[in-house]
Amino acid sequence: MNNSTTALADPIAGDALTRPFTGASPYDSYVHASTLNSMQQPLTDAPDEMGFLVTTQVMELWFTLIVHEWRTARVAFAKDDLPSAMDALTRSRRTLTALNGSWAPIAALTPAQFNGFRAAFGKASGFQSAMYRHLEFLLGDKSAALLRAHRGDKAVHEALSENYRESSLYDEVLGFLYRQGLHVPMRVRERDVTEPYTGDPGVVEVWREIYSGPQHHPHLALGELLTDIAELVTRWRFEHVLVVRRAMGAKPGSAGSSGLAWLEQRAARPVFPELWEVRGDV
Repeated sequence: MNNSTTALADPIAGDALTRPFTGASPYDSYVHASTLNSMQQPLTDAPDEMGFLVTTQVMELWFTLIVHEWRTARVAFAKDDLPSAMDALTRSRRTLTALNGSWAPIAALTPAQFNGFRAAFGKASGFQSAMYRHLEFLLGDKSAALLRAHRGDKAVHEALSENYRESSLYDEVLGFLYRQGLHVPMRVRERDVTEPYTGDPGVVEVWREIYSGPQHHPHLALGELLTDIAELVTRWRFEHVLVVRRAMGAKPGSAGSSGLAWLEQRAARPVFPELWEVRGDV
C-alpha cells in the first residue's frame, strides 16, 4: 500500500515546521490569534452565547475593513484617481458579501435561545458600535445625536467627530464627477457635510446622463459598483431586521430603543438614493 500521502502530511523530524519557536510563533506575532481567541468571554452557560459573541466580533472586524477601504476610496476620488478608488470599492464589495454571510451562526435563534443570555449583556446594543457609526458616516448618514452618544469615550468620540466633519464617500464621488465635466449642482458640492445626505434632483440628472451614454464607460461602471455596495448594505440591514424579528419579535431594544421598529426605519433609508431613482428614467 502506498503511504506517500501520510509521508507528505507528517513533517520530518528536524524540519523547520517542527523546530520550537522562541516565544510566540511568527504567525501569532503577526495575526495576534491568541489575543483574538482570548476575547470571547460568555457571561452565562447558555450554549448559544458563544456563537453570538463570535458573530458580533467578526462583524466588527469586517466593519473595520470596510471603513478602511472606503476611506482609501474617498482619498483616491479626491485625487481624481478612479482606478485606485474602484479597486478599493471592489475590495469593499467582497468584504460586504462576507459581512452579510456572518449572520448565519445566529440567524435562526429562537426566542428561548436568545433569552438564555440576553439579560447578561444588559444595556449593550449593536447600534452602539463606533465602527458601524464610522461606516454610516462614510455613507453620508450623519447624525449629531448618535455622535453625542459616544462622548463618554474621548478617543472614540474624537475619531468619530473627525469623520462626522469630513465629506462622505459619496460627496467625494460627486466631486470627482463634477471635475470630470458633469453638472453636479453647486448646492450639492457646497452643502453642509455634517448633515445627512438625502438626494438631489440635479444629481439624478448627472446619473441619468451617465446611464444614457456609452454602456461601457468608466463612470457607468462606477455607478454599478456603487449600486452593488448600496444593495449589500441594504441587505445587511434587512437581514438584521429578520434576525431580530425571529429572536425577539417587537420587544424593546436592550439599550432602550424601540428595537425592531427602529431597525426597520434605519433599513428603509436609501444608500446613494439617486442611483436607484435613475433606474426608472433610463
